[in-house]
Amino acid sequence: MHSPHSGSPRELHRGTEDGLEPVTPLEIHRARTISELVAEMKHASFGGRQVGEAAEILQTMAEDPDCLVVATLSGAMTVGMMGHLLCDMMEAGMLDAVVTTGALMAHGFVQTAGMTHFKYDPRMDDTELYEKGYNRVYDTLELEANLDDVERIMDRALQKVASDEILSSRRVHELIGETLLAEGHTRGILPIAKARGIPVFVPAFTDSELGLDFEVQNRRRDLQKKPRLRFDAFLDLQEYCDLCRSKPKLGIFTIGGGVPRNWAQQVGPFWEILEKRTGISGGIIRFLYAVRICPEPVHWGGLSGCTYSEGVSWGKFVPPEEGGRFAEVYADATIAWPLVAGAVLERMGITAPASHHK
Repeated sequence: MHSPHSGSPRELHRGTEDGLEPVTPLEIHRARTISELVAEMKHASFGGRQVGEAAEILQTMAEDPDCLVVATLSGAMTVGMMGHLLCDMMEAGMLDAVVTTGALMAHGFVQTAGMTHFKYDPRMDDTELYEKGYNRVYDTLELEANLDDVERIMDRALQKVASDEILSSRRVHELIGETLLAEGHTRGILPIAKARGIPVFVPAFTDSELGLDFEVQNRRRDLQKKPRLRFDAFLDLQEYCDLCRSKPKLGIFTIGGGVPRNWAQQVGPFWEILEKRTGISGGIIRFLYAVRICPEPVHWGGLSGCTYSEGVSWGKFVPPEEGGRFAEVYADATIAWPLVAGAVLERMGITAPASHHK
């Protein structure tokens, strides 16, 4: 066969002379652990390869002492029973900050306080669910009674607030974690965050059950002629942006997208425009490592689906040609996250955290 461009025969390459990495058949019998299975998947194709590459980059950032690792989470991950996986990562020292949604924290709060979620029974329609106080999240039910019960715990947490204190979402979640620990609830995101000094930021705090509980507290105070609790969301932004300067490297581990992802990623543009517009210098801050698990396709145009390459154009990530390492897994997080995190936990030699037994 002749090349249509030159008229001369093509020189057919064998791959190795161009430095190409071969793919290999997945041998399931060789995988005795999660780590070994994910290592096998890394040399396969499609989503399996994405999972293997994601585990490798997550391990790199988690084991790099110069890297501050931020986790951003959206979607129904705690009502989807993934909250204890986040607990494992926090207790293993893999994460330095958590940015998430209020809904995710509220459902995790329910579990930490010892309450139960249930499988949805399709024999009940949604009107019947409402009448019985069952809030449906796809195939799982959150009980309205659970939310009433955790509001009483939150009320006890907010009683600790000094009259002159201005709260942020990070501080509210710290108070809840402190209260849960004091009441003997150790296995959960907020008590573990409090115990390990990991800040939990919820940028859209008012868009949540806990945000509603906060306003209920203030309406109650109005009736009692007491001063309202004060809240300033920009305290979160200030603390987070300063935290991101505390180590020379930045890594991000993302489940889903939405507000948590965007809010966390805007730290680079923030410091850049702050210097340009005010002269206050914070240095160039970009994420060097990044792992994202999200099935959202790119072509809808939303941030949940946008690639890390697109983020490079905004000054949020170090370009690959300058050392940036990214992995994107287009899969349901309830399937891919346990594989990715489980493999890394095994490679780091992490056994069951103490809170498993509490």
